[in-house]
Amino acid sequence: MVLLQPDRFLNELTSLYEKHTESGSVWVTMKHSCMKHKVTRVKLEKQGEEFEYKCLIRATDGKKRISTLISAKDQLKFQSSYATVLKAHMDALKKKAKKEKKKTEPDKKQTDPAKKKASVKKSAPPVAKS
Repeated sequence: MVLLQPDRFLNELTSLYEKHTESGSVWVTMKHSCMKHKVTRVKLEKQGEEFEYKCLIRATDGKKRISTLISAKDQLKFQSSYATVLKAHMDALKKKAKKEKKKTEPDKKQTDPAKKKASVKKSAPPVAKS
């Protein structure tokens, strides 16, 4: 996996989308990360040092993988650029075909035989003979 600068990542992401306009898929994932091992984070916390959490963004088409790290300061700038890339390449989406639901008439409804047996077993309480 290649860790790129944010601008370079957006350029590569654009090329992935253009490559798969007609067919194929591109997956993008985002993850909260500080890019330090747990042992290192615990040591830093004990020493009183602070570390910054970043957003790890990964994209793949199944063959090529790219990723970038976004800090909290750069988040707004990256998000607006990322939104522009997404809007530009969302025109190749296909509408999902809707299936027609079959309407059944109340008379012709099929019932489960087990339910019929259960309803037969339920009978009126016995009448007391006098």
